[in-house]
Amino acid sequence: MIYYLLKPFIRFALAIFCPGLHRHNRTTVNINGPVLIAANHPNSFLDAIIIASIFDRPIYFLARGDAFHKPWHNRLLRTLHMFPVYRLREGKQYLGLNADAFENSRKVLSKNGIVLIFIEGISVNKHELQPFKKGAARIAKSCWKEGTPLQVLPLGIGYSSFDKMGKSVFIHTGELISQNQLMYLEEDSKNYVLFNQILFQKIQSLISIPELNSKKSGPIKILGTIGKWIHQPLYQVLSGYVRKQTKNTMFYDSVLFGVLFFCYPIYLLVIGLILSMLQIPFFIVLMILLAHPILAYFATSTRIDTSSSLSV
Repeated sequence: MIYYLLKPFIRFALAIFCPGLHRHNRTTVNINGPVLIAANHPNSFLDAIIIASIFDRPIYFLARGDAFHKPWHNRLLRTLHMFPVYRLREGKQYLGLNADAFENSRKVLSKNGIVLIFIEGISVNKHELQPFKKGAARIAKSCWKEGTPLQVLPLGIGYSSFDKMGKSVFIHTGELISQNQLMYLEEDSKNYVLFNQILFQKIQSLISIPELNSKKSGPIKILGTIGKWIHQPLYQVLSGYVRKQTKNTMFYDSVLFGVLFFCYPIYLLVIGLILSMLQIPFFIVLMILLAHPILAYFATSTRIDTSSSLSV
């Protein structure tokens, strides 16, 4: 339920945080399952948020297991369609739990659902692909073994920046790939290698890096300047706090989006209460509050240019 309630608000927030969000194959947004989306992973959990936002149907994710350790985190993340998957660095005692994540994924796919897996198994702020893990191949194999007509969708995501508001994001999806194109050898170990080799080539060809361009002019630039000015105090406080908390990690962008997503409505509420206490007419208060996200959009969109890209 929370997943469905949050999705329209997340789409709205992403329009401000990533005003240059471009999908280069719009036919996939209403794709039918069972589909396993295999994607690169350059920007922590912001990747999952963005990819889930562009698909009409609900998506289930495999997420890093250490985020599930606290009971309330575990409950919340599972309501958001996430399954924990663990790496060796998080403790050998947890690796056995990965079988549960793969089984949960298989169950979703057997019911014509969609599962997203970041096939590198690690997130680094780079567009160069890291070596692929075997998780995606194992999930696909388990589905095909029981007769589920699973297809794999390669996806590449690229960012103009990993630490700035007003970014462009390019999302390219390839053609759906069936079992006979990915696994046709006799030995499972060789099939896993083949699976990853094919997807590595597919995903690598789908990654495009947008370029920043701040040459906007005229009324748009003026509105953007006003939006930047009125939001500067809030942004400086929150971005400074997040940067300090995420120092030496790749989580700055993702955490900043989450903090802004939950704090911005409170910020507008406080402004509305203050203006009401000053006995400003309700209509004017409403117009001021509505103007804030609009000006925020102009402030971030003046930084981007979605017309050019550089393939990896």
